[in-house]
Amino acid sequence: MLLAAPCLAQTAGDRPAAEQRSDAPTTKRVERHQPMIDILALMSGKCTTLKIAGRDYGCKAVAYAHSEAGRVSFAVALEDSTDDGHVVSFSGENGKRFDDNSYELPVDRMLLNSKDRPKLHGLPVPSEEISTGVCRQFGNFAARRVSSVNCTATDARGQSYELQFVSDGSPVGVRRVRQSAKSIDDPFK
Repeated sequence: MLLAAPCLAQTAGDRPAAEQRSDAPTTKRVERHQPMIDILALMSGKCTTLKIAGRDYGCKAVAYAHSEAGRVSFAVALEDSTDDGHVVSFSGENGKRFDDNSYELPVDRMLLNSKDRPKLHGLPVPSEEISTGVCRQFGNFAARRVSSVNCTATDARGQSYELQFVSDGSPVGVRRVRQSAKSIDDPFK
């Protein structure tokens, strides 16, 4: 199972023409470069609740991603028979740990990805929706134990998102990602 965490955001020139026109429907979108992911944690378990814009889904995987600039996302790969690239992420900054076993992340945007999203360097670029909400994680990544993650958010268009994830008790797979020195010329420049 591969969960693609966003590392780059679209610029205006990368967006479909309909999103660039002044007569296109207006939603608040965030347009800025996303720093590279430096910590990725894959959790094993099941989603007891996963609602995206009023529709129920199952989930294939849940991951925690931390960027080198401090942005955090709880990414969820949806079980969607019509779209194998359907991923939503509850994203925010300035999360707080209240004790060794509880963490709270204020959600300020939802990252929405699907097979139909534009691609940059071969990877889909998520739509970013300004949102308000919160994620609460119970457990400890350092101990490789997370018991649950609960998230709720509402975007600027009034669409609601809800996740209730329960671990199966397996250790969390935590990976530190470090940028390496350039060994070849970047073929994407």
